[in-house]
Amino acid sequence: MSKSKEKITKKTSNTKRSKNTSKPKRKDANKDANKQLNELQDKHLRLKAEFENFRRRKADEVSKLLQFEGENVIKGFLPILDDLERMVGSTNSSDESLSEGIELVKNKISKFFEGMNVEPFGQKGDEMDPVIHDAMLTQANEDEENDVILEVFEKGYTYRDKVIRHAKVIVNKK
Repeated sequence: MSKSKEKITKKTSNTKRSKNTSKPKRKDANKDANKQLNELQDKHLRLKAEFENFRRRKADEVSKLLQFEGENVIKGFLPILDDLERMVGSTNSSDESLSEGIELVKNKISKFFEGMNVEPFGQKGDEMDPVIHDAMLTQANEDEENDVILEVFEKGYTYRDKVIRHAKVIVNKK
């Protein structure tokens, strides 16, 4: 064989060898890529399932919270109701002791409201604010400023900075 044919044969055999060696490398790379893809898909499915479980648990918690939201309010009022029943059931009580009992119950309710973040507003002498006060009547009083509350029919109440009942008041209009 001539030298040029030998060179061509060597070159083709070298390229065949390099092609043969690159095929296993590609197969390994494909296997690694498929393995990584499968692992990532598995992680994705697990995270998705975990999130769904979390979402379901939170929905159940919120549902139970809303269902039994008033339970603490009821528990707080039960001792007050017991005191009222004792006052009504008392047959040998004087007007003074009955008045003291009513004052005690009123104080208990006020403390309970305080603990629940329920705050009263609307005092005589405050300035009328149409956002939180309902003017039931207007009267003219020269001693007071204009738009000042002269009398309170019903106190207003806020619960965590939200008005839950507007104060019903008489307002001064000159």
